[in-house]
Amino acid sequence: MELDYKTAFELAPIGLVLSRDRLMLDCNQQLLAIFGAEREQLAGRSFEVLYPTHEEFERTGARIVASLGRDGRYADERVMKRLGGPQAGELFWCHVSGRALDPAHPHAAGIWCFEDLSAKRRLKADLTPREREIAALLIEGLTSKLIGRRLGISPRTVDVYRMRLMRKFEAATSHELVHRLLAA
Repeated sequence: MELDYKTAFELAPIGLVLSRDRLMLDCNQQLLAIFGAEREQLAGRSFEVLYPTHEEFERTGARIVASLGRDGRYADERVMKRLGGPQAGELFWCHVSGRALDPAHPHAAGIWCFEDLSAKRRLKADLTPREREIAALLIEGLTSKLIGRRLGISPRTVDVYRMRLMRKFEAATSHELVHRLLAA
């Protein structure tokens, strides 16, 4: 087998996507396996099909723009949705990292990596989209003030969501909540 860039892309051990204006131009076999999709279901389509809700898609896009590094790099953990196969519709934790080719225009063109975290982290089914988003940022170690700034909400609102999460996960402290989120 001849090794070239297309072969390396196609056979990479992590899900890869080439994008333009938040549309998936091409993806590899691993990404198709993660989402239980066929190439025709993703090529030329918006990333939105991989999100639980339209609102989560929009908020994540805004978060990427606000948090992109000077070199155009971005990474986070978020909840995504499987498209097909026996797990169709299942929500799962996914690590997403990548690079916008032009940091001044984050969504214009990029390459993104996806890693399924479901073997390491289970998703508590009764979390709201906002709770999932705040949980992901708590796992990153952000304070209420930084989460609020990133999401465009007040730190007090973040604290309300944190308290809800603490009740749902039966955690006595924020530190314990993060450990339970990681173990969930």
